[in-house]
Amino acid sequence: MTIRPPAPSVRPGSATLRPAGRTDREGLVCPTRRALLASTVLGLTFAALPAFLRGAFAQDAAAPNATPPGAAADAAKPAGAAAGEWRHGLSLLGSPKYPDGFKRFDYVNADAPKAGLLRLSVDGTFDSLNDIITRGTPAAGMQLVYDTLMSPALDEVATEYGLLAEAVRFPADFSSVTYRLRAEAKWHDGEPVTADDVVWSFEELIKNNPRQAYYYSHVKSVAKTGEREVTFTFDQAGNRELPQIVGQIRIMPKHWWTGTDASGRKRDISQTTLEVPLGSGPYKVKEVSPGRSISFERVAGYWGKDLPVNVGTNNFDEQRYEYFRDSTVELEAFKGDQYDFRIETSAKDWATAYDFPAVKQGRVVLEEFPIRSSGSMQAFIPNLRRAKFQDQRVRRALNYALDFAGMNRTLFYDQYKRTTSFFQNTELASSGLPSGLELEILNSVKDKVPANVFTKPYENPPSGGEDVRRANLREAMKLLRAAGYDVKGGKLVNAQGEPFTIEFLLASPAFERVVLFYKPSLERLGITVTVRLVDTSQYINRLRARDYDMIITGWGQSLSPGNEQRDFWGSAAADQDGSSNYAGIKDPGIDELIEKVIYAKDRDELVAATHALDRVLLAHDYVIPSWTYPNIRTARWNRFGHPEKLPEYSFGFPDIWWWDEAKAAKTGGTR
Repeated sequence: MTIRPPAPSVRPGSATLRPAGRTDREGLVCPTRRALLASTVLGLTFAALPAFLRGAFAQDAAAPNATPPGAAADAAKPAGAAAGEWRHGLSLLGSPKYPDGFKRFDYVNADAPKAGLLRLSVDGTFDSLNDIITRGTPAAGMQLVYDTLMSPALDEVATEYGLLAEAVRFPADFSSVTYRLRAEAKWHDGEPVTADDVVWSFEELIKNNPRQAYYYSHVKSVAKTGEREVTFTFDQAGNRELPQIVGQIRIMPKHWWTGTDASGRKRDISQTTLEVPLGSGPYKVKEVSPGRSISFERVAGYWGKDLPVNVGTNNFDEQRYEYFRDSTVELEAFKGDQYDFRIETSAKDWATAYDFPAVKQGRVVLEEFPIRSSGSMQAFIPNLRRAKFQDQRVRRALNYALDFAGMNRTLFYDQYKRTTSFFQNTELASSGLPSGLELEILNSVKDKVPANVFTKPYENPPSGGEDVRRANLREAMKLLRAAGYDVKGGKLVNAQGEPFTIEFLLASPAFERVVLFYKPSLERLGITVTVRLVDTSQYINRLRARDYDMIITGWGQSLSPGNEQRDFWGSAAADQDGSSNYAGIKDPGIDELIEKVIYAKDRDELVAATHALDRVLLAHDYVIPSWTYPNIRTARWNRFGHPEKLPEYSFGFPDIWWWDEAKAAKTGGTR
């Protein structure tokens, strides 16, 4: 669950925005702000972004807000209180770390200076400031303008505390949840944030965003049930994460969106717009240059600046996003001090492109941060909605054709490992043969899952030297012939004589080298390969229309999977506009296992059910797994400070970092 509901765009906690469904230059799911806050493809981020989300954390007893020894039960009682009692925070894995009345998160600097301009980069373009709808290309950073009901902690797993909401409660059967708003919550025009705003925001969100409508499909109704109270009622009991995930929705001002603009024209939230919107968050839009840049200025009188969840955050006076159409130009712009911070997604560039004077002089800092908060599956994803990919033997043959060892050596400087799980690098990844509770779960759906999940662990084809590569191609051809294909005139054709073709849909020129490395192996099998490079807007539109043979992207995973799994792999999501079921998976066994993940009663059952889901997804060969890397590679101009001890599951940029005037003076920045 800890992945936030998917949205058309997200701001990365790093610097580079990736549209939903996009990946970085080497197929890695890009870190999205959701991922990095809980650590965003978009989303992706990719995401996440995912997709890098929160994981389990042992609190530091020496920290200012740590619960004293012997008092843990009493301190946690308000949040872990009996069903129906008001709580200040919610956690899917027991009681929240921070007690009611806590002053701040342990990992922030409460005295961080409020100053400076932070310049970030974005690839692509934008044509709208409305990012809840699925049309147009929204600008980066719009979430800075709005608040949500709850806010995540970066040092806990699946745990959130009140932001717009001061308290929350739900019954023992998880059949509903009620949020109570803070009386002091205000929009930037001084009007109070009301229960009517919450109801209206939710209704408009699910009306205008099919992806989020699907994510919140089990919310039967939402209603104002008190002066500052809103109750969400669910269509079934037992879904333990629903009370928490509805607290993640963005709340928007009903009175502004239902009013008129400066020209007297009635606003319409279902349409794109470049009118600067009203918000309640820590920043507001300062300046917009459509398709080129957008900047946000800190709201000096922000109503929530002293809340425990906000102390030590939002430290920059201004945040600006500069757009680039070309990744090479974007990198050179960083070297030329045109923006401040980047996540490097190219192994080649990380190995070769940062040997420039500012790095040697210490004015640019290169640093890797470990990913402890999430897993992911990066992959070449065939579109199963097209008949040629529906035979599992075909998909497995495409895996045999991928020379990972050669690609890793030639393109990636041997920095990557092959992905072997949809929950890579987490305890949720399946391994070996199923046993214990996982085996019980698989036996309950035995007639709906591949028989080999009980007898053979998943493995990618071997990868190595020339002999291995040739053997893999022979095995691939054997599988293709078994699936009804043969080579005639140098072309792979089916029984009707139709050639087998694959068009790779890309949105980044830098990714062409990856496909071009893969292409000769596919062509040796007689497959006709084309590469279609399109701009960001066309890519997003084709993704929404499912108009592609194969894309290269992935799914970020939190350490507490739940309702989002329906969006990733569920049969209903396969034909749902804007869903993350890019492959078009429709399988009754997968559907049942998703429900077992969502309705797991405790952590042990959740882990076992996720192992089972992972194992079955792998057994179907739905994707051709690509590669994984354990760290986030970053480069920054040395103008910033951060807490000495960063949170366990995120490096917290830019949320808990700040402008360091002394460093900036030495680096050459005076902003």
